[in-house]
Amino acid sequence: MKLVSFRVNTSLGTFTRVGAIHDQRIVDLNMAYARWLADQQEAQPRRLADAQVPATMLEFLEGGSSTLAAARRAKDYVTALPSSFNGPSGETLIYSFADVPLAAPLPDPPSLRDFIAFEDHIAATSKKRGQPIPPEWYKAPVYYKGNHRTIIGPDEPLPWPLDTAKLDYELELACVIGRQGRDISERHAEDYIAGYTIMNDFSARDIQFQEMACRLGPAKGKDFATAMGPCLITLDEIADLGALTMIARVNGEEWSRGRFGAIHWSFPQMIAHVSRGETIYPGDVFGSGTVGGGCGLEMDRYLKPGDVVELEIQPIGVLRTHVVSATHGGENAGRHG
Repeated sequence: MKLVSFRVNTSLGTFTRVGAIHDQRIVDLNMAYARWLADQQEAQPRRLADAQVPATMLEFLEGGSSTLAAARRAKDYVTALPSSFNGPSGETLIYSFADVPLAAPLPDPPSLRDFIAFEDHIAATSKKRGQPIPPEWYKAPVYYKGNHRTIIGPDEPLPWPLDTAKLDYELELACVIGRQGRDISERHAEDYIAGYTIMNDFSARDIQFQEMACRLGPAKGKDFATAMGPCLITLDEIADLGALTMIARVNGEEWSRGRFGAIHWSFPQMIAHVSRGETIYPGDVFGSGTVGGGCGLEMDRYLKPGDVVELEIQPIGVLRTHVVSATHGGENAGRHG
């Protein structure tokens, strides 16, 4: 399935809910399961649906394989119904894309780790600093912990951050953890992945390198925003992860192209490494790091206000971000669809 988080405006406020893409429409999985339960003559379909197929993505992931199986059953059931059918109390089951904006698939991950797993990328960035690849890089996958509270979704604006003169995009694939675990073997690590999404680890390069000269960071140079989306795709939807083509465009012009199969450290290796003596949890996000050639830094080419950045990895889709001036929309501009 292609799972999404979408926003619904009601008289009581705006709510973010879990859905699945079907024929260019979005199925509300929680409501769909409530409808299925009602048709099975369950006495309290809404209460059971809230427990078995929760309405928010983090709770949905915490439900594990049983929640995913129930969601699939509900999606298949309601998409076979006539379009006039609604939930147990008249709720909308299926929305058009035009009616509900998408949030990041997981708007509130409990943690964000971003790796540097592509050899071509670390080779290019090391060369720019007049250095070889550190030999330690080949010993274990390395990462930094990003700001998991500044996630933006598809088509959400990015206000120009800080006073940077070198705003950069980073073309990445991310996996989202679906099971709690500790000391996981590389052999079994894939069983802990709920799905994959596109990730743009925006970076203020001048600020980042100033920080890292002090042997810490990155921090402020990256913490202002990370974009993810447009969906979280389950593993069964991708036949060959290594064959995925990764493309970045700025204002419609292709700036970057790479192949995920060029990665040196795999997601199972990352999971095995992180979980050694440490527990990982549903909703934890692991970014692959930038594919070789997948950022402006490697080309000495940077973003400017007004640019539209598109990262494309099919079959996941296109993650689009509009870079706006710092005063556009105020401090919460990136938090609304």
